[in-house]
Amino acid sequence: MQELEKKLNYTFRNPALLQEALSHSSYANEHRGGHLRSNERLEFLGDAVLGFVTAEYLFARHPEAPEGDLTRIRAALVCEQSLYEVARRLDLGRYLMLGKGEETGGGRNRTSILADATEAVFAAVYLDGGMEAVNPLIHRCLLDAQRESVVEEKRRDYKTALQELVQRQADQVLSYRMAGEQGPDHDKTFQAEVLLNGSVVGSGSGHSKKEAEQAAAKTALAALESK
Repeated sequence: MQELEKKLNYTFRNPALLQEALSHSSYANEHRGGHLRSNERLEFLGDAVLGFVTAEYLFARHPEAPEGDLTRIRAALVCEQSLYEVARRLDLGRYLMLGKGEETGGGRNRTSILADATEAVFAAVYLDGGMEAVNPLIHRCLLDAQRESVVEEKRRDYKTALQELVQRQADQVLSYRMAGEQGPDHDKTFQAEVLLNGSVVGSGSGHSKKEAEQAAAKTALAALESK
């Protein structure tokens, strides 16, 4: 736990909170005799704390932005994928306590489990040290101009932009197809291709078919716009 505390740059006064944050429900259910609680309640609180800190950050950073834009940016910044990436940087999966089924099923690398654990850790820090402790942690992990720029990039709908470009000419047929996939079930990478009138004009990969198609559309859009 001390190793994780160094990564968090925070030392717990009550280490039991961090232990609870790392206890998946599958582990807690297998150790009911020890009165160990799962991290589900902390996850609930962490979601609220994260939402508030992010809203405050965006409110100050974008003084002219309307409520709708702030809501969309916040949702993108604190989405499951973003929290999963935080967990990977902290190597959080290494410290999780999982039941046997989740352990053998690849739970340490499962996106949803790692994202939930990230929220639980935020809540544990909040309960232990208050907002003055969790605020800089969340800012360090999630909230900066560079990361916001990356999130904005991911939010772009390249498929729609490509469709609009292609429709400028008549009788153009745009389609997508899966070109392959690799990796275990809990951490697959998909490859997609986008075809214009039957010819491949772009390809890309992602952790979902939708993400792979967006990546393929992005490369196709760049190729067609450069002509």
